[in-house]
Amino acid sequence: MTKKIEGTEEAWDSGQLGTDPKHAKKAKVDNDVVDNAMGLQMISVRLQKTLLEDLKTIANLNGIGYQPLMKQILKRFVDCEFKKMANEYAVEQRKENEALAKIQADELEAENNLKQA
Repeated sequence: MTKKIEGTEEAWDSGQLGTDPKHAKKAKVDNDVVDNAMGLQMISVRLQKTLLEDLKTIANLNGIGYQPLMKQILKRFVDCEFKKMANEYAVEQRKENEALAKIQADELEAENNLKQA
């Protein structure tokens, strides 16, 4: 007779429960449901063979698959581009604010000159 293990959190965490492959079964997965839940969109991209091999090498050295590596690369690029755009916008806003401040200062100076005359 097999002794029953109490279903405690510790029993699950330690692996006493839930690790026997004979009690596991493959779940039916609807890829569309998973993709929608994770906000994923399947795409097709043609890359130079040498570029793909280089990506696979880099991914292997980092212990990940090449597709997750490509997602990381694209995410980093997009983040940097948005940051660059935000910085450019901030510079433009600063220039516009400085120009407006100069116009206002010039108008105030002209007004003061008229009062003194």
